[in-house]
Amino acid sequence: MTRAAFFVLTALADQPRHGYGILREVEELSDGEVQLRVGTLYGVLDRLTADGLIVLDREEVQQGRLRRYYRLTDEGVAALDAEAERMAAGAGAAKRRIAEGRRAGTPARPAAEGPAGLERPTPPGLAGGYA
Repeated sequence: MTRAAFFVLTALADQPRHGYGILREVEELSDGEVQLRVGTLYGVLDRLTADGLIVLDREEVQQGRLRRYYRLTDEGVAALDAEAERMAAGAGAAKRRIAEGRRAGTPARPAAEGPAGLERPTPPGLAGGYA
């Protein structure tokens, strides 16, 4: 499941929402890390609908514009729950591995270093690289 699909399903977990409401909710839920464009959102909504994870709940005309509200299906709730469990298990495994490394005294290396303290070459065009 893509990150966008995960957050769209999460945005719909508590109530039906229309497109703009989903966009705002996804941005809020992801602390601004996921900012969907309208075209991307409707592509995700189409895929989730085709997969049976969401359905059109209702359509309303507000200020002369048609708003389509989407809601989760039972399959959507199950898929979101399974993905949340998978992500939580992965995060738990990472936390345990980090803790094990700290207990073992494995020092963390800076990202600029490669294996065994060897420096990685600077890619071309970056500071210190060749142009």
